[in-house]
Amino acid sequence: MKVLIVDDEPLARMRLARLLEAHDSFAVVAEAENGEQAINACNEHRPDVVLMDIRMPLMDGLIAARHLAANEEPPAVIFCTAYDDYALEAFEANAVDYLLKPVNREKLATALNKAQKLTRVQLTALEQTLPAADAQRAHISARSSRGIELIALDEIRYFLADQKYVSVFYQRDGELKEQLIDETIKELEQEFSQRFVRIHRNALAAVAHIQGLEKTEEGTHLKLADIEQGPQISRRHLADVRKLLQGL
Repeated sequence: MKVLIVDDEPLARMRLARLLEAHDSFAVVAEAENGEQAINACNEHRPDVVLMDIRMPLMDGLIAARHLAANEEPPAVIFCTAYDDYALEAFEANAVDYLLKPVNREKLATALNKAQKLTRVQLTALEQTLPAADAQRAHISARSSRGIELIALDEIRYFLADQKYVSVFYQRDGELKEQLIDETIKELEQEFSQRFVRIHRNALAAVAHIQGLEKTEEGTHLKLADIEQGPQISRRHLADVRKLLQGL
């Protein structure tokens, strides 16, 4: 089985790689220093198991695991953590595999043998057992033919729902792009309420990129940076959007 090691500490990665040498059925295919690198490595190497630290710079292990869980065939994630026993007991209660640093050879073997894929429910339960994270999720993940594609929140102009599907519209390389994502408008609004505003029952817009309003024959549209025509604003949300614009 192919293993990816993710930790911002080189010595920790070296120790895990050394311990894995004793397991003939497991081979280290790549290493990464943070969650973003881990997702890229998973797209390239398709590991079966990811040994991942929880707290890392740029993107932590919990956020990376959440992105990976969106894949059709996500790898099994085993968290490597330095948390105390009270947190580990909570991990066990939520059926999440973990290793306590410094990693022990026997516990590594046990964790590898029982490695399971983490569901969204398990990830949510795990997040609730931990102290508040230092940083909010900075990316949205979308499935592509290559694997999981990360879309930075700063690139996103708006989200638009169409029946059961939600599309994210974002600017990259001077071009407006669109990707389907596996999240609901309600979930996105709750998580990113400080960065995106509801402008329609089926649309959220990035506050940082709002430039004004534009009236057309179809109704009132939002003017967004680098977009020829933005999404339509419903009459119900128009007053709130105007109030927001006055404060920008």
